[in-house]
Amino acid sequence: MAIAVRNEGSKVNSNINVTPMVDVMLVLLIIFMVITPMLQNKVQVDMAKVDNPTAMPDADKEDAIVVAITRDGGVFLGQDKVAVSELGSRVRDKLADKPGKTIYVRADARAQFRAVEDAIDAVRTAGVEEVGLLTQKREAAGAAAGGE
Repeated sequence: MAIAVRNEGSKVNSNINVTPMVDVMLVLLIIFMVITPMLQNKVQVDMAKVDNPTAMPDADKEDAIVVAITRDGGVFLGQDKVAVSELGSRVRDKLADKPGKTIYVRADARAQFRAVEDAIDAVRTAGVEEVGLLTQKREAAGAAAGGE
């Protein structure tokens, strides 16, 4: 009687096929590239540029209450468009459990001053003590002129 020797170990391929892993990573990269801009919680406005802005790091926090005024006079509380007449009551509702909180205003540089004034007035009548006006730092004049 002969003993049958099975040589199955020599057929094992020890190379790793990375093509499926690369495919999955590329799909995830594309998904993140598409979804990330949608996660931004801000209304797009072109804020006024100043030389010496005051730092307001609390405006970037998750629970910050931000009122945005667009160029055409639209008023947004967070991402929701609201009428100026109901802005005060909506702010008062948000501040019910957080008295003494600062409200931040992001106004477009070309927005009419009357719309910004009305929004700030509505926020102040809601009982807000501190209103922060958000601006951007102006780029250096030499850097802007040097590129042309």
